[in-house]
Amino acid sequence: MIVYDMPLWRPPSEGPNLIIQATLGCSFNACTFCTMYKLKDYRARTLDDVFADIEDAAREWPDATRVFLADGDAFVLPPDHLEQILDKLNATLPDLQRVTCYATPQNITKKTADELVRLREKRLTMVYLGIESGADMMLKRIRKGTSKLMERALLAADAADIKVSATVILGLGGTAHWREHIEGTAALINRAPPKFLSTLQLGLEGDQESPFREAFERVEGAGFTWQDDNGILQELEYLLELLDPPKAVIFRSNHASKALPLAGNLPKDRGRLLDAVRAAHAGTQALRPRHLRGL
Repeated sequence: MIVYDMPLWRPPSEGPNLIIQATLGCSFNACTFCTMYKLKDYRARTLDDVFADIEDAAREWPDATRVFLADGDAFVLPPDHLEQILDKLNATLPDLQRVTCYATPQNITKKTADELVRLREKRLTMVYLGIESGADMMLKRIRKGTSKLMERALLAADAADIKVSATVILGLGGTAHWREHIEGTAALINRAPPKFLSTLQLGLEGDQESPFREAFERVEGAGFTWQDDNGILQELEYLLELLDPPKAVIFRSNHASKALPLAGNLPKDRGRLLDAVRAAHAGTQALRPRHLRGL
């Protein structure tokens, strides 16, 4: 039986799938809004340990079809290390269809085009990428890189036929900079559309408050003011109005943190999605109660 190094985080959609910890913690671990891996020091697990987990998993779940490589950004591993893990998964799980993991823009762009293609050929066919924002002013505040780096990562993955499930965070700019946040995000997605796009809603508790606010105030010289539900709906409406990707994007705004669950395809379903947001803004469609929202 696999014994996981806790806490163990994974995307909601990976809940029903086999999880193998290829790394522990997050190699970057400096985003100002995130405390997921603060209790762990990053390290790559040895191939022997990873292979032992794969063999244990195969005995318990021999017909597993999907695998998520944890922890925070297993895509940081060198290509040859990742390829050996993928080879072991393919050899051990005969029904394997897909392998996924978290990634950062840095560890996508550091791999060559050929390396990305080889990983996809070994069934690592999708990565989860936190874009968070397409506005450089926001990315600076959260220590997430630049919009150009995000664009390069999205385009590199797309060229290798690796699907990207990207997330953006509504409310990140507060009441002062929400327009810049949304305009930059829409512009990025329109230049380099991912296969999947989801919106989250900013939520900070305890230890998260301090680095986020300090980073914001250091750049801004002023405090951060939260968006209320109406402000978040305004951001969502503006984002949908501006998004016009050159190819279809599967859009989801149904994370547990969200006040208004939405799902559709862009640009095809833009009108229906906008109608739902506007109805919520007008009070004719109910929002998810606050006690049912979480991260």
